[in-house]
Amino acid sequence: MTRFNRRRALKLAGTGAAAANLGGLAGIFATGIAPAYAQTKTVHWLKWNDFVPASDQLLRREMLPEAEKALGMKINLETVNGNDLQPRVTAAIQAGVGADLIMAFNNQTHLYSNSVVDLTNLAEDLGKKEDGLYKYARSICSDGKMFMSMPWAVIGGMIAYRKSWFDEVGATSFPKTWEEYRKVGKLLKAKGRPIGQTLGHTFGDAPGFSYPYMWSWGGKEVEADGKTVAINSKETVESVKFMTGFWKDAHDEGGLAWDDTNNNRAFLSQTISASLNGASIYIETLRKPDQFKTDKGAPLNTDILHAPLPSGPAGQFGFHLLQSHMLMKYSKNQDAAKEFLKWIHTESNYEKWFTSQKGFATPCTAKWEKHKVWDLDPVMTPYKVAARLGQAAGHAGPPNGKAAEVLSKYIVTDMYAKAVQGMPAEDAVKWAEGELKKVYV
Repeated sequence: MTRFNRRRALKLAGTGAAAANLGGLAGIFATGIAPAYAQTKTVHWLKWNDFVPASDQLLRREMLPEAEKALGMKINLETVNGNDLQPRVTAAIQAGVGADLIMAFNNQTHLYSNSVVDLTNLAEDLGKKEDGLYKYARSICSDGKMFMSMPWAVIGGMIAYRKSWFDEVGATSFPKTWEEYRKVGKLLKAKGRPIGQTLGHTFGDAPGFSYPYMWSWGGKEVEADGKTVAINSKETVESVKFMTGFWKDAHDEGGLAWDDTNNNRAFLSQTISASLNGASIYIETLRKPDQFKTDKGAPLNTDILHAPLPSGPAGQFGFHLLQSHMLMKYSKNQDAAKEFLKWIHTESNYEKWFTSQKGFATPCTAKWEKHKVWDLDPVMTPYKVAARLGQAAGHAGPPNGKAAEVLSKYIVTDMYAKAVQGMPAEDAVKWAEGELKKVYV
């Protein structure tokens, strides 16, 4: 019987019948074929360390285990400092291996259009379900031919300020113009309470300030054709001249080299009176009311308000950090990554994450403006329209790959940084013009 079964098994080898007729090790030895087990797919998701830590905790402890169970896959979440994301993207593309889904900031997506998977179907489907994608999100995530990334959220940039300190110098409402802000800031600095602002190479607060500041004076990096460099104008020069005096009169001059965390720490330690920021400062004071108190012993969160950047001669503008997720072409788990994106953008799932942000992040579709979270705390209400009102880097041209390169090189921010360090305004603008021409021409 043994010889008969072995001969029969050998004749059936390669057909799969042997494995069916012979169980266990006997079947494996007879066919020479190892049994096939279902392989669990793993999606590697790379994103920033959230400035609202509770949201990353929610993902790890609750939402991702739910997704793994629902989708039958493993999700490996990796978080890094926001400034480290772009170098990781570049290295992964060059190596052809890395995270499947990678968070991108602003129009960085236009730099990687040849290295990402088209997510048009997912993005358009989300827009149809949620009252439409904002123009801001569409312009940054799509080049008109494909969605290079899936819109995730907009981190609104508003000025967090100490209400009582502003009241003390006569500013019972936040200054409406740059001139008014400079006068108030000068009074505050004289009392040891300067404005805190970065002009460093950091992803959020520096360009979030310098771009809309330039636009508010009528300055622009390029004309609407997206080709003609236009930064060397009377309007831009005037903006730089004003900045040099504004900086000296009202700012903590050490802020020049700050990253996106330094101003948070300075505000919480009560060494600055105001700072352009997401809502993370305020949310942290809500989270730790016993730790952060005013000099009079009240919870610090009771003395913080938010306001948009002041107006200039050309109007009032905002540049808010848009986050999206790119699915990389080198990924071997593209289908699984798409299924995960569908799952996390399902309204009931995304809502959990969104509410954990407490208004720090504004969704990229219009439906969420009506969410009850905006009615819970009037201090947060100004952030709800950030995604609707944001203007993309590259104005007055499109937010294409060239505009993204300019943003990544911090040319606009450096123009102001050079001036406050002593370079004549005209020379700083000429320097920026030269750098822009290297990109656009």
